[in-house]
Amino acid sequence: MRCSTMRWLARNWWGWLLAVVATPVSAQEWRTDFSRHIVPLDEIVSGGPPRDGIPPIDRPRFVSVADANRWLGAREPVAVVRVSARTRIYPIQILMWHEIVNDVVAGQPIAVTFCPLCNTTIAFDRRLAGDTVLDFGTTGRLRHSDLVMYDRLTETWWQQASGEGLVGALAGRRLRMIPAPVLAWRDARDAYPDAEVLSRATGAARPYGQNPYVRYDSERAPLAGFFRRQPDGRLPAMERVVVVAHGSGGVAVPFTALRDRRLAQWTREGERIVVFWAPGAASALDTRDIAQGADVGAGVAYRPIVADRALTFCSHRDGTFRDRETDSRWSITGQARDGPLAGRSLEPVVHGNHFWFAWSVFQPDTEVLQLPDASC
Repeated sequence: MRCSTMRWLARNWWGWLLAVVATPVSAQEWRTDFSRHIVPLDEIVSGGPPRDGIPPIDRPRFVSVADANRWLGAREPVAVVRVSARTRIYPIQILMWHEIVNDVVAGQPIAVTFCPLCNTTIAFDRRLAGDTVLDFGTTGRLRHSDLVMYDRLTETWWQQASGEGLVGALAGRRLRMIPAPVLAWRDARDAYPDAEVLSRATGAARPYGQNPYVRYDSERAPLAGFFRRQPDGRLPAMERVVVVAHGSGGVAVPFTALRDRRLAQWTREGERIVVFWAPGAASALDTRDIAQGADVGAGVAYRPIVADRALTFCSHRDGTFRDRETDSRWSITGQARDGPLAGRSLEPVVHGNHFWFAWSVFQPDTEVLQLPDASC
């Protein structure tokens, strides 16, 4: 192991996890049907904590935006989920310590999940066909560095990054993902002042607001542990990308390109997508204090259609986005602030702000988008 990796392990209390020897799957603690699996079992390794050693939140409580503003920093990343006319906001500073929130929003059972090792924030519909509703816990295991969840009904093991059942009775099934854009708290609170915000009153004693994975996203040391594949060399392994799945692959837009262009738009398989990017969102995986993390920005993918009218966009020097059809001015939250379409909103599509290595290992056929100049 390289000296730089050893130094990184030494200064992070959780770094010992990367030295854990992979333990074989044990059937003794599970009701899982291990005879049914769609991936080799030896790809699933121990992450260190036991089953539910990272405790999911099963009875989430919520507070107002005004209350949450007392303890959330303006640049802190939060996940936003909208169901019908109801908006809930899930701070990454809480997801960091629990990884799964089993919730019900406007009557719809959902799970909001976060894997720190992959920077994957993903929300799922917990309903299967019929009246079956699943709730999820953490197995304590990883595959390709990504969280492996389990459902408590069948104890099937699920890949968080893809929503695919890996092992057990539901192996081969996929959970339906729902949009969960990650935004800076400042942008989320301004856009959704009536939202409900996940409370720190979780029933668990955790140092919310603190990051146990200090400097994780700025060094290659993480790849020396749980990720045992050769990273896709088209981009740096730890590059953040806005990713949207299309068919068997997808499209990835690097944050490094978006910092200059601020905007990406494309059509694939008949689906039009626009990505807005803005600075001002902190990395949750940089400094000990999440609120002080490096500014990595946020990218959100939308369907650029309003009232059946397709829109094309350009990025304005004032940090907003303009549609060429009406010259309305739009924000990172997909809301038209002024112009003929003021008050209208774009619909977010399922997407992520993942680390490149984590997305590309599950979607190797992804296209890395080259961005033309899109300034107004």
